[in-house]
Amino acid sequence: MKLNIALLPGDGIGPEVVDQAVKVCDAVAKKFNHEINWTKALTGASAIDACGEPYPDSTHEVCMAADAVLFGAIGDPKYDNDPKATVRPEQGLLKMRQKLGLFANVRPTFTFPSLIDNSPLKRERIEGTDLIILRELTGGIYFGERGRKDDGNTAFDTCTYTREEIQRLAKLGFELAMTRGKKLCCVDKANVLESSRLWRETVQAMEKDYPEVTVSYEFVDAVAMRLVQWPNSYDVMITENLFGDILTDEASVISGSMGLMPSASKGVHTSLYEPIHGSYPQAAGKDIANPLATVLSAAMMFEDAFGLKEEAEAIREVVNKSLAAGIVTEDLAGSNKAYKTSEVGNWLAENI
Repeated sequence: MKLNIALLPGDGIGPEVVDQAVKVCDAVAKKFNHEINWTKALTGASAIDACGEPYPDSTHEVCMAADAVLFGAIGDPKYDNDPKATVRPEQGLLKMRQKLGLFANVRPTFTFPSLIDNSPLKRERIEGTDLIILRELTGGIYFGERGRKDDGNTAFDTCTYTREEIQRLAKLGFELAMTRGKKLCCVDKANVLESSRLWRETVQAMEKDYPEVTVSYEFVDAVAMRLVQWPNSYDVMITENLFGDILTDEASVISGSMGLMPSASKGVHTSLYEPIHGSYPQAAGKDIANPLATVLSAAMMFEDAFGLKEEAEAIREVVNKSLAAGIVTEDLAGSNKAYKTSEVGNWLAENI
């Protein structure tokens, strides 16, 4: 099978962790007789430096022509520390989501048996955790009208949703729940926000089409609390953009490290696969970043974009073997030997 994959390394540690995922993907392709055509393109701060745009048209063309996109991370301190910067790396991510129609971020949260004591939460609270949060990506406060009033002392950001935007995300949530534990939780703030009331009534109207799915409705503040109390009580969760941004980062630490969790962004055109961590500029170029989240994102890509479940499972198995064998970077090594990013990637590729 020929796989056409757009490769967007991005900024900071992005290029380093993406390189390791490429090694693993190439090893899988060799083992299972596939051919991968990688096409690299710029995005984020690296794209701004090269051509003044965080998501150039040339990069979009590469993504549209690909079967899937493997993405690293974006972000650079020189933009974070300049509040007056008019062009920022993060604008490229929002533009990419809009132009590719990436309306649903799929973020699994699960535990690894060999790392369960690395979690900041007690073992008995997190054992058996296996949940997925679906975050809406192209609506809400991040895309609403914003600005400042004439005196400059009052700022506003508007949260707007249409019923159609909610329906298409909820449909994915219901369908995913049907393949898992048949439980769906709609996370909102319907006691305060009108947009959340639209979310709740829209999902309620869809329940009849999925009679086997048990649906619950919870306020986001309560979910934020319960995620650290009983994360294993959740199966599939759906929520709007801002709430999802916050909750997925909270859930990511359950496993013991943000460097372990993969994600996918699905939508109208080409789907994108990326680790949930940021660009971690302090570690850039030091060969110390954990590549496993990017490698596991590649596993999601094989299964979701190409329907290659055996290949995806081969990646997950070798990741679990590396963890059990202690072939890990410094964030997971503790008092044991810490391996370099590139050394972990080499070990994974050699053991596929």
